Amino acid sequence: MGNLSKDEAMYQEMCRVVGKVVLEMRDLGQEPKHIVIAGVVRTALANSKVQRSELTQQAMEKVIKALAGQ
Repeated sequence: MGNLSKDEAMYQEMCRVVGKVVLEMRDLGQEPKHIVIAGVVRTALANSKVQRSELTQQAMEKVIKALAGQ
């Protein structure tokens, strides 16, 4: 991650996760509402077959909490 601070790296990873979900939903013709995005991220995170970095896993958890109002 170069010279990025831990918080900056987390923020950028959260943005990457949300952006990917929004673009995929758009491609499927779905409206990307915040609670739906949180559900998609929650479902993806529950898939233990996908290997993720610790940063990505933490970012996904933070996205879920932020979008679901937890």
